[in-house]
Amino acid sequence: MVQRTVTGFRYASLADDLEIKIKEGVYRSGEKLPSLRRLHDQTGLSVTTVYQAYIELEKRGVVEPRQKSGYYVRPLLDRILPTPEALKLKPVPKKVTMNTLAYSIVEDMSDPDFLQLGGTVVMPELLPFKQLARCIRSAPIESMKQSLMRYENPTGNPELKRQIAKRMVGQARRDAMDEITVTTGCLEAVNLCLQAVGSAGDTVIVESPTYPWFLQLIEDHKMFALEIPTDPRTGIDLKQLEQAVRTNAVAACLLVPNFHNPLGFEMPVDKKKALVKMMAAAKVPIIEDNIHGELYFGKARPATLKALDRNGWVLHCASFSKTLSPGLRVGWCLPGRYTEPVRRLKLNGTVASPTLNQRAVADFLKSGAYDRHLRRLRTALKNQISNMALAIARHFPEGTRITAPKGGLTLWVEMSPNVDGLEVYREARKKKISIFPGIICSTTGRYRNFIRISCGYPWSEEVEKGIRTLSEIIGQMV
Repeated sequence: MVQRTVTGFRYASLADDLEIKIKEGVYRSGEKLPSLRRLHDQTGLSVTTVYQAYIELEKRGVVEPRQKSGYYVRPLLDRILPTPEALKLKPVPKKVTMNTLAYSIVEDMSDPDFLQLGGTVVMPELLPFKQLARCIRSAPIESMKQSLMRYENPTGNPELKRQIAKRMVGQARRDAMDEITVTTGCLEAVNLCLQAVGSAGDTVIVESPTYPWFLQLIEDHKMFALEIPTDPRTGIDLKQLEQAVRTNAVAACLLVPNFHNPLGFEMPVDKKKALVKMMAAAKVPIIEDNIHGELYFGKARPATLKALDRNGWVLHCASFSKTLSPGLRVGWCLPGRYTEPVRRLKLNGTVASPTLNQRAVADFLKSGAYDRHLRRLRTALKNQISNMALAIARHFPEGTRITAPKGGLTLWVEMSPNVDGLEVYREARKKKISIFPGIICSTTGRYRNFIRISCGYPWSEEVEKGIRTLSEIIGQMV
């Protein structure tokens, strides 16, 4: 809660009142605050006093001025609730047996009757459908004929690869064009890389908690998962990682260093350098999932592990599913020294990804509209996560903890130890609310009192109502 100042100054009292209203959701993240003149008329305070109140709120980091526009509510991504602590684990390889709930969650994602707080999907209204449709409609007949009546190059459409290579400037040390293999989404890229570096019986290191579909892939390939404790602010514990690699025969590390799902952290660059150096010395490949890499909330795109890789031990995976179109299913990987095995697996599995989809994305990238779209999307997601975090702070029981994401789409919520996230999921599903139980993000049985909430949908009264409903379900269990 906001602590009211006791200085007696009118501007400070007004600043306190406005900050309380922001925390209560009266004014939402990204929303414009009343003008100086309007607040003067409402409060009877002088314009100078109102202006001083806004300056005070700016100092507190609650509002931000925009030139010739006024003051706006600044998205709050930290200092809302305490952050969960990394759980203490004894890292040992484990056989994976995934919960079938994963399938139910995917089904719920396609059901329009559900409030989508489970799957990491961006609301269609935030994606550039009209521009993409225009790219497809404007294609010449001969080009359309080639797209529909021929197989594409197994490594990917040349123009799309060229556009991806442009975007990888500063993100990959090697010639990206020689490595890029276009895939059907990021998960296929991860799957191909996993098959290229390991086989049945091998051990794969993952963060704890991790993305459940990684565990599902490890299970399907009859591999073992070795979970390493991961800090919600800075990422995987490098000391325990080093010990695990030294004491186990490890085939690969499968990691998400930028805007981890579900924790949302951005690994510090010094830690990334140490990680890449350590794994290169041990000759252990790193499969890097960078699907949320473009959804950063800071001023610049963070460095990838691939950018720090000098020896080809990093296999970089990404896609346009979270930023442009989930339905087109266009992803890619830069597999480093494993490029040839990955391409053989791609050829033997699906021959090539659909040509029309690749050309649509390539044309959109060529138009120059992608970066403008990304700036709008990042702003929207930052505001949405802030509004969701503030609503959880308002409604959820005392003792709740949440992460402070640096990018991406998700909030990781820790509830009271006696609350079962699986039961919360089941009760919420009865009320047509989709969430993600934390227990399926691990093989250890930990995270039972955690849930993951997706923030891909703009804030609305329906979302506020859904958060209140979740708080009631949790409150009954507490």
